[in-house]
Amino acid sequence: MLLSRYGERKSLTKGTTLFCAGDRDCGVFVVLDGRVRVVQEDSPEGASRVLAVHGRGRFVGDLSMLTGQAVYVTAVAQTDVEVLEVVYDRLKEAVTQDQALGDLILRAFILRRNIHADLGAGLRIIGSRYSADTRRLRDFASRNRIPCRWDDVEEDPEAEGTLRAFDIPPDQTPVVIWKGHTVLRNPTIAELAELLGLRAAPRRAAFDLVVVGAGPGGLAAAVYAASEGLSIVVLDAFATGGQAATSSQIENYLGFPAGITGAELADRAVVQARKFGAAFNIPGEATSLTQADGYHVVGLAEGDDLIAHAVLVATGVRYRRLDIPGMDRLEGSSVYYAATEFEARLCRQDPVTVVGGGNSAGQAACFLARQSPMVNLVIRHDDLGRDMSRYLADRVEQSPRIKVWRNSEVCELIGDEALEEVLLHHLQSDEEHRVATTALFVLIGAAPHTSWLEGMIPLDEKGFVLTGSGAERRVGMFETRCRGVFAVGDVRSGSVKRVASAVGEGSVAIRQVHEFLEAEGRR
Repeated sequence: MLLSRYGERKSLTKGTTLFCAGDRDCGVFVVLDGRVRVVQEDSPEGASRVLAVHGRGRFVGDLSMLTGQAVYVTAVAQTDVEVLEVVYDRLKEAVTQDQALGDLILRAFILRRNIHADLGAGLRIIGSRYSADTRRLRDFASRNRIPCRWDDVEEDPEAEGTLRAFDIPPDQTPVVIWKGHTVLRNPTIAELAELLGLRAAPRRAAFDLVVVGAGPGGLAAAVYAASEGLSIVVLDAFATGGQAATSSQIENYLGFPAGITGAELADRAVVQARKFGAAFNIPGEATSLTQADGYHVVGLAEGDDLIAHAVLVATGVRYRRLDIPGMDRLEGSSVYYAATEFEARLCRQDPVTVVGGGNSAGQAACFLARQSPMVNLVIRHDDLGRDMSRYLADRVEQSPRIKVWRNSEVCELIGDEALEEVLLHHLQSDEEHRVATTALFVLIGAAPHTSWLEGMIPLDEKGFVLTGSGAERRVGMFETRCRGVFAVGDVRSGSVKRVASAVGEGSVAIRQVHEFLEAEGRR
C-alpha cells in the first residue's frame, strides 16, 4: 500500500469517531478491515444521515483536509475496524513526494466534494428566496465550493419544522445550521468564514509578500512565491478562484484536453499553494494601501492591517450590472453574475436568460442548457464569433436548447418578488419581446477592482493598474511606480484577459519580487 509508510495502523471499536464535522487539520484514514460510515448530523435531536459507507481498501477523508478548512462530515466505525491513519503533516508529505498518489487523493476528494454538494451535505441555510441576506450566504457558499443545503421558507415544508425545533421565528431568518445543532442567525460573511476555517492567516510582524486577489494570477503567484521560500498570505474579498472559478468548463487551458472546471482548477491551486506554506485569509477585503517605516501596509475591511515588504495586486475585474427598470427590485432574488453548479441547481427545469457575448457568457449558456429547457442568450450585435472563441460559438449555435437573440438588449425585468419575464428590445427593428425567464445571468463588460488603490499607484483612464513602461519609470514589466508593488492578471493595464495569461504573469512576477527583495536587502 502506497500510504503505509506515511501512516500508523490502529484498531478501533464499533462506534468510534474517526473525525467529526468541524475538525481541522485532521488526517486521512485508509480502511484495512471492517466498514466506516460517513454521516451528516441533520437535526437538533442528533439524527444522522448516512452519506457513504467505505469498506476495505477505501480511504476516508474530505477535500478540507488538504485546503485547511473544517471538514463538513463525520466518519464513524460501523463495525470494529482496522485503519491506517495518515495525520495531516504526513498527508502533506505524501501528496508532495508521490505525484501519482497525490493526484489520486486530490481527484477523489474533489469528486467526493461534488457528491456531497449534490446530496446537500455540509452547511444548511434556511431563509427566503426573496431575502438579500439569504442570497449573500448562498453566494458565499457557492463561490467557495462549500457543500450546503438551502431550505426556502416559502416552499420547503422541512424548513418550518426545523425553525420550530430551534425556536426561531421565520422573521429572524436567514439562519445557518452547522453540525445539526449550532445555529448562526444571519451571520456576517466573516463570522461564517471563521467558523469554517477560511480565515487562517498566521499573525506575524511582516510578510515577504501579500497577494491581494485569489484569482488565477494571485494563486499562481502564491504557488511560486511559497515554493521559493517566501512568507506569503493571500487575501480575497469573497472566494478563491476569481471569475475563473465560476466557469463551468475551461477547454483552452494547456494540459487539460478534456477541459477542467474553474472550481477544480482553483481547488487544485489552493492545495498546491498551501502545500508550500502559503496562508489564505478569506474574506479579506483590501481597502487601502499605504507605506510606513519602509513597509507596505494593506488595510482590511475586517479591521486588521497586514504589513509586508512587497505587495502583488491581482484583484481582477467585476462584471458590470445592468441599469434597467426592475433591477433594484429583483437583483437580490433572481440576478446572477456567475453560473456555477449551485446556480444551475436553482434553475433546474426553468427558462433562463444570459446577457453577454464573450466566452464567459457562452460557457454559461452551454452549462445551463444541461439543466434548463430554454436558455436565451442576448447579444448586442449579430456576430456570435466576434467576442467568443469559435469552438464555443459553434457549440452555442448547435445547441437546441439555446436561442440567440442578436442585435438585442434586456431593457426591463418583470416580476414582483421573483423574476418572471424579461423585456427584450431589438436594436434595429425597435421591436420588443417579453420572454419567460426565472433567472438572469449578467456576464457583460467588466470594470477593474482598483478603487482602493486610487492616489497610491497610477491607473490608466479605465482604472486598470499601469505597470512596466506605463508606470513612468524603468521597472520590471509587472512593477508599478510604487516600488515593491506589483500587478498581474486582468487588473493590469494591457493584460490579455485569459486564465493562462494570468497564471503566466503571476509566476513570472515572482522573479521580479525576488529581485526587489534582494535589492532592498530583505532576502
